[in-house]
Amino acid sequence: MRAESAVSSISWTPAELATSLPLFPFALRAPRYADTPPPQQIDDLDSLREELAFCGANVLRAWIEVEDGRIVDSGYGEGGGYVGVTRFDPGESTIAVPAVLLQDLRETPQVTGDSARFVQTAGGHAGFPVLRRGGRKLLRIVSPLFWTTLALTLRADGSAEHELVGASRFPRHWIYDATGSLVEKTAEVDRNAAERASAAEHTPWGDENSPALMTQAESAVERALAAEVSAADWTPRPFTLATGQILVHQGEAPAELAPLVYLVLDGVLSVDVDGEAVAEVGAGAVVGERALLERGKRTATLTAATPCKILPVPARDVSPGALSELSEAHRREG
Repeated sequence: MRAESAVSSISWTPAELATSLPLFPFALRAPRYADTPPPQQIDDLDSLREELAFCGANVLRAWIEVEDGRIVDSGYGEGGGYVGVTRFDPGESTIAVPAVLLQDLRETPQVTGDSARFVQTAGGHAGFPVLRRGGRKLLRIVSPLFWTTLALTLRADGSAEHELVGASRFPRHWIYDATGSLVEKTAEVDRNAAERASAAEHTPWGDENSPALMTQAESAVERALAAEVSAADWTPRPFTLATGQILVHQGEAPAELAPLVYLVLDGVLSVDVDGEAVAEVGAGAVVGERALLERGKRTATLTAATPCKILPVPARDVSPGALSELSEAHRREG
């Protein structure tokens, strides 16, 4: 019997990250360093690469042969790193600059009688430069390195599981399962890492990898609500939380004059009920709706587990139906 599976990642630069980078060249008018957010479902990565701009992708496919309940052969399938592009709009035309792909790193499969583990690293230099301060008041132009290290374990019973072993702190990485469905996201992006990560010795091609903090992908309800918020006719004013700062306290009442829900733009919030951690939520999550709908008090304490960027959203700018659907989803999850 032959069993196969896969896991993929897409690395892309969100707009809120691109606008905070020390970009170059200055002569370009309205450069488009930001990528289009990838979809929730990937069916054809090659077509997606033609339609959208992203830094790159890592596709890990593997297979095993099983006889009498034991693995007798195994190997990597077709896949590896994919190059994306960055688009610039200097004037009347658009310039597309491809990323530079580094050699894929594949570890020898770790095979036991009933399981096989595959590990693959893919990435490269992003297709845009940033400025980095050097010595003696000099500025260096660097191209940031990005990567993900994916692991895939196949078992003789036909089951499989994936893991993001490590990833660059820049840009954002989304993880897709064997069916092409978005299942996880890296929880935080280090804006300063774009300037630092230009030397291969500080990557898996050198002597180090970086563990990645992950959160589950937000629900379809939250994605729709986030899109509704983005399209609202008002000026968003996000704020930041340092690690350990509290967004809302359990038991407190929302402000009467401007009741708010919150959209997590970056980072991880810990959800605590009666002093016990019950969940963590990351970028894309919408929180705080139950107290508004039930005209009651906050049902949990939300604390920044990492540095966070939060967008407060006036309840009047969100449809009651969307809030109700979100509240029901959170009840089921709880």
